Amino acid sequence: MNMPANFPAETALLPIEGITCASCVGRVERALTRLPGVISASVNLATERAEVRFTAPATRRDLVRAVEETGYPVSGPAVELAIEGMTCASCVGRVERALAAVPGVTSAAVNLATERATVTGAADIAALIEAAEGVGYPARTVQRTSGATDADAARKEAERAALQRDLALATALTVPVFALEMGSHLVPAIHMLITSTIGMQASWLVQFVLTTLVLAVPGRRFYLKGLPMLARRTPDMNSLVAVGTLAAYAFSLVATFAPGLLPVGTVNVYYEAAAVIVTLILAGRLLEARAKGRTSEAIKRLVGLQAKVARVRRAGETVEIDLTEMVRGDIVEVRPGERVPVDGEVVDGTSWIDESMITGESIPVQKATGSQVTGGTVNQTGAFTLRATAVGGDTMLAQIIRMVEEAQGSKLPIQGLVDRITMWFVPTVMAVAALTVAVWLLFGPEPALTFGLVTGVAVLIIACPCAMGLATPTSIMVGTGRGAEMGVLFRRGDALQALQDARVVALDKTGTLTEGKPRLTDLELAPGFDRAEVLALVAAVEAKSEHPIARAIVEAAVSEGLTLPEVSGFDNVTGFGVTATAGGRRVEIGADRFMAQLGQDVGVRGGRGPHPPGVGCGALCR
Repeated sequence: MNMPANFPAETALLPIEGITCASCVGRVERALTRLPGVISASVNLATERAEVRFTAPATRRDLVRAVEETGYPVSGPAVELAIEGMTCASCVGRVERALAAVPGVTSAAVNLATERATVTGAADIAALIEAAEGVGYPARTVQRTSGATDADAARKEAERAALQRDLALATALTVPVFALEMGSHLVPAIHMLITSTIGMQASWLVQFVLTTLVLAVPGRRFYLKGLPMLARRTPDMNSLVAVGTLAAYAFSLVATFAPGLLPVGTVNVYYEAAAVIVTLILAGRLLEARAKGRTSEAIKRLVGLQAKVARVRRAGETVEIDLTEMVRGDIVEVRPGERVPVDGEVVDGTSWIDESMITGESIPVQKATGSQVTGGTVNQTGAFTLRATAVGGDTMLAQIIRMVEEAQGSKLPIQGLVDRITMWFVPTVMAVAALTVAVWLLFGPEPALTFGLVTGVAVLIIACPCAMGLATPTSIMVGTGRGAEMGVLFRRGDALQALQDARVVALDKTGTLTEGKPRLTDLELAPGFDRAEVLALVAAVEAKSEHPIARAIVEAAVSEGLTLPEVSGFDNVTGFGVTATAGGRRVEIGADRFMAQLGQDVGVRGGRGPHPPGVGCGALCR
């Protein structure tokens, strides 16, 4: 086939499922080459992939459709889209249906709380964005990286600030309207005051001005989004608010400026209803925005565990570079107290590393040449050099963050029921509201129009599906996020739902349950020794050590108000313990093997039985 001169050729790789023989290969290749614009198509049975070179008028969407029409699904990696403008579960259902209808999409899941859509299959990304925008929701691709981008955070913060500003303005304008209208109904003195001063008509005019400002400024978001959705015959929560408030506002306009058009006894205004509705819905939106922000804090904390820069040896010099510029094989210097920037292998130096963020163990682990270290863990007192073995999204911490993000964005099985209900929720609510008005007009007492309007608007407003759509995804985000803060990671969101049936929790070892740092709990003495004297001697020597158990002993001595004697001749016996002279007495502290080397039996406790388990070290004072 000749290639049009004006269109450069493109190459598409399509992962194809279900091809099992040469006949399958031939069938797919023939289907692809028949498409106008396809230059060549080659299907590899071993890799289950089709390599297609094509040009206009063929598109990736056409290629996927042609393959799927032959009976072979086209798969592909998950694509994540940021979806803007969703306000309720109906929005979620609408976007999911639009994305699922794109050729090549295997599945589409939209999360209202994270405002993200995860699409699997081999659909063209431009087609996915076009489908979402076609139903009224702007979309853009996002990288599946560790944590929200600064742009996302800035956008959400700007959204919260705008909601807070609009709510403050709406509240300031609504309070006088509510006081004028409802005050005159509830408090006779206020009614008398209004009629004897400005009069009811002037009161209505004031309410008209203030309510118009409420609807036109802070409330305009509902009309800019809700009315176009209504015109597309895909109403959402914004449509409910727009129709309800405009109905109350329009009726009040007629009552204020053309009362003769209304039946006798029905001339009333409902400005306060329209203004209060907008204010309350804005308050709900602000609470939702704050809840979304709080549920993302765990991810931000995990991202905060990552170092921002690293000192790398380049061209014979040590330079400080951003982590995004690092590559595998870089030699990195880590100082005391710093976070390890990337996963790597120690090539020089020794230190103790706090790995509690990975293992849950409170006691730091000693690292020497050849030891593996994990990015995000905290170096204690020593300095060392490492060779980077994993950088960027390949580090263990980045994988943990992605895992938590995926769990937060997943759907619980119960969410399927919610989605099925909310799919038809808004249209049903609007139909019920219209039926309510019709019933009041046909069978209600006079003034039937007034009663019908008020009840119809009430149906539109109180039937808000936002809570239904937000409850499940927000609970997942809160649960997985709070778990991440406390060191409990969920690989899948449905694990939360399964956890409700758990009655027994089995832990692999006692070390998993710790207070976060070692603490001296027992001090067993041989006969003839004083506890305070021994603890002071041992603590004085351990104050010179970097070992985490040494710190626990020193803290215990300090908490008991003991005075530590002077220490001289301190020596660190690598792998065994320490020795020194404290207060004129020889003190030797270390592991059981060190005590055995010194000829001491640590299997007995003052001649009264076996040594208790869990003791971090032995000490000999003489």
